[in-house]
Amino acid sequence: MTLRNRLQTGKDQPPATAGQPTPAAPAAPPPAAPAAEAARPKPGGLSDEDYNRLKKWLLSKIAGRMEDNIDLKRTPQVLQMLRERFNLVYGQANVSLPSAMIEDMFGEVVDEIVGFGPIEKLLRDPTISEVMVNGPKQVYIERKGKLVVSDVIFDDDEHVMRVVERIIRPLGRRVDRKVPMVDARLPDGSRVNVIIPPVAIDGTTITIRKFSTKKLTMDDLIKFGSMTPQIAEFLKACVISRLNIVVSGGTGSGKTTLLNVLSSMIPEDERVITIEDSAELQLAQPHVVRLEARPSDPDGTGAVSIRDLVKNSLRMRPERIVLGEIRGGEAIDMLQAMNTGHDGSLTTLHANNPREATARIETMGLMSGLDMPLKVIREQIAKAVDLVIQQSRLEDGSRKVTYITEVNGMEGEAIITQDIFKYDENLGADGKPIGMRPTGLRPNFTPRLESHGFKLPPEIFGGSADMIMQANRRR
Repeated sequence: MTLRNRLQTGKDQPPATAGQPTPAAPAAPPPAAPAAEAARPKPGGLSDEDYNRLKKWLLSKIAGRMEDNIDLKRTPQVLQMLRERFNLVYGQANVSLPSAMIEDMFGEVVDEIVGFGPIEKLLRDPTISEVMVNGPKQVYIERKGKLVVSDVIFDDDEHVMRVVERIIRPLGRRVDRKVPMVDARLPDGSRVNVIIPPVAIDGTTITIRKFSTKKLTMDDLIKFGSMTPQIAEFLKACVISRLNIVVSGGTGSGKTTLLNVLSSMIPEDERVITIEDSAELQLAQPHVVRLEARPSDPDGTGAVSIRDLVKNSLRMRPERIVLGEIRGGEAIDMLQAMNTGHDGSLTTLHANNPREATARIETMGLMSGLDMPLKVIREQIAKAVDLVIQQSRLEDGSRKVTYITEVNGMEGEAIITQDIFKYDENLGADGKPIGMRPTGLRPNFTPRLESHGFKLPPEIFGGSADMIMQANRRR
């Protein structure tokens, strides 16, 4: 009988008080918690050890086997049933705790049954952008771009695996010794990666990139200091004028966030195809078709790769293709799409600067398996990509646009680029970095911007019209 049935029928009631085991009856407690956890105040003199013993006992009586409750949802009806069951079992425990502690314990029991265990409270915290479980006794979080250790711990690796099962089972995924790694997505869209022993030496590891419920806008990025209003105006002109744009950056630098914001500027009367490994983009346009890659089934069949989706998207009459990230051979398919009438495409990749970004596209083009000379691939890049935007996470944890670079074609066998804007780390009069500043060079694609109605003032690029004209003549 499932937990749902037991809750509804009232079966599996605890025995009378005289025969009821005390909360100390379970087996030996888990290893001592780290200092941050042990320091948690417990009103009423209850130690962490006794608190955890009591919580486990209550959980065992309420939930039974954890496998029974994986399908339960956090609905008002289920929460009410759990509240009634908790009150009944707690009444048999022969303990008297402060009401605040009882509420805390009830919340933790609920998180174990219908949530994701100890990390549930971290997932609900809007100030946390990433959760990293490095085995049962070490959980890190990212807050405001900085990594800090949290006070959350699991009982043991089996406890971590129960949370993993809650994550992957509704998606039909598996993770075991034969398949020790899996990518998944939480119901709210947060991206999850799991890797288990023996590959993960110190215990099951979970990495969760939280999905932002707030759809950020260009004004938000300006407010956060990620870019200036002048750069925002320039990027808006580039998107609407159908330039092919690559957002480059390191892990956690904010590439997807920037891609989301840029994509939101695509006119509403255009058909947009989004292609992602794990769906994260939040486009508000009315005509958006979302495609997501699919891993193989346990028998090795059924996989749909990013490259498959890029090829298929060309048959779907796209006016814009937004590819969440290029990682391999799909780079050559994306370049060919950009070069065959699908202007205004957007994508991201991992690289430390714009020049490395073009080199990475070369490398990924070679991974396509097509017998193409390197020079041909470089020519494809030079013709296809108009702009590289470098997104970086700085030492203080802030995320900023640090380069906006134009791809200017080929010179010999080399791809030529020029920086239009560049981040200046030197300190200004106020003691803070100068930040993004124009290089004084006006982009060669300016006529394209003007043909779409964007006649940007020369001051955006760092000078008067005469100064910029002279700089462009010297190039």
